[in-house]
Amino acid sequence: MSHSVIAAVDLGSNSFRLEVSRVVEGHPYTLDALKEPVRLAAGLLPDKTLSEPSQQRALACLERFGERLRGVPREAVRAVGTNALRVAKNAPQFLKRAEAVLGVPIEVIAGHEEARLIYIGVTHSMPRASGRRLVVDIGGGSTEFIIGRGYTPQHLESLYMGCVSFSARYFPGGRVTAKGFRSAQLAAAAEMQVLARRFRAPHWDHAVGSSGTARALSELLEQNGFAGQGITRDGLAFLREQLLAAGDVHQLGLPGLRPERAPVLPGGMAIMCSVFDELGIVRMQTTESGLREGVLYELLGRIEHQDIRETTVQAFAQRYQADPGQARRVGRLALTLYRQAACAESFRQYGAYLRWAAELHEIGMSIAHGGYHRHSAYIIDNADMPGFSKPEQALIGGLLQGQRGRLAKVANRVTGPEGWLLVLCLRLAVLVHRDRSDIPVPRLRLHVRARGFSLAMSGAWLSRNALTQANLESEMRHWEDVGLSLRVETGTARGERRAGLS
Repeated sequence: MSHSVIAAVDLGSNSFRLEVSRVVEGHPYTLDALKEPVRLAAGLLPDKTLSEPSQQRALACLERFGERLRGVPREAVRAVGTNALRVAKNAPQFLKRAEAVLGVPIEVIAGHEEARLIYIGVTHSMPRASGRRLVVDIGGGSTEFIIGRGYTPQHLESLYMGCVSFSARYFPGGRVTAKGFRSAQLAAAAEMQVLARRFRAPHWDHAVGSSGTARALSELLEQNGFAGQGITRDGLAFLREQLLAAGDVHQLGLPGLRPERAPVLPGGMAIMCSVFDELGIVRMQTTESGLREGVLYELLGRIEHQDIRETTVQAFAQRYQADPGQARRVGRLALTLYRQAACAESFRQYGAYLRWAAELHEIGMSIAHGGYHRHSAYIIDNADMPGFSKPEQALIGGLLQGQRGRLAKVANRVTGPEGWLLVLCLRLAVLVHRDRSDIPVPRLRLHVRARGFSLAMSGAWLSRNALTQANLESEMRHWEDVGLSLRVETGTARGERRAGLS
């Protein structure tokens, strides 16, 4: 399915952004763009929960975004949340309210995934350059660092430092002192110790600053005698002197300083100064493009069946030496069962995740055969998986953990009847194909019943496969443990009365 209009929503820690684009020959061209300085990160309380006022600001913004998106098909919109929503302990409760007013699901993406999407957005919006490109994006709550060549990111890092969090911590109320600025720079330098060696010059050829902070600094410098130079060391030194002389960011009378940017300028500038010092940057180009453009290009790829998630799953299966034949057998049967029992909309929404889980269900065997399902789940839960959001990884990880063994141990990861159906389809496929052969299996029919499921199959086949029969009997007991029933109905001839397996 193709769409002529697509949209991306970026729930950043400083600003929320919406971009609606028209698709022409495989490229997005902006039709409309909205931006609001919600400053979600400023609403993080000491206990790492979002304050109610910050949630209300965010919900009011998303309600306005939702109105603009009413004419855009739901499958042509992707909304992502970043660091503030990664950190907030009450993010799940907030997201339920946010999705209700926005009208589309919101994915909270990991730091490395945010970095990858930023790089995609930057490289698609700038002329192709020779050599390696360093991209730095200072956001409200985190800063992303990427080195890549062409359209391919090679090194990705995300650090918990941003213009909102640093401004609140080191420049309370907008007050700027030499001590506060020095403390902020030292804190940023300490954060960057983990990446400085790999990201320091000469490991890259060109430096680019993307999105909010970088563009704000570049515009300030351009308006104050540094036109056409991007961000430079001399320019940063000039801005630092001006800030210290003013003593308060609200008293900074520099041309080009936008009112909504002023409260978070000191923190973002201190981070940028430290980035220049620690990574050996002399000059940095800037671009307005970043995460939301990356989301749009990624969305285009998914719509046109060039989904980076497919590549990621294949890479993981190869890296952990999963048996492709067994993955194919299990995936084929799991999808057949799910197609029988699920509605068409659910199959479109979750079928790919079940298939990916089947492709990855044995990757834990690279660690140990015993408890391999737990090892498989651990890998997926904790790995950086390009293209996947944190909820998507959690969904696949839950399926892998639940593919065998006691269901009670995975109950806290399963969401509702649809989740249990996905788990059952994968478990049955793994159980039936335990012999790891291509010998045909009998026709199976799976149905959803009140408080459980029923599986119809050939009694004659089952009588010739005692191990499968014993495993099915054990499987029924597992489902009883979580308050659900699995009934296996058998028959040997068409029209013959079916009896329950016991």
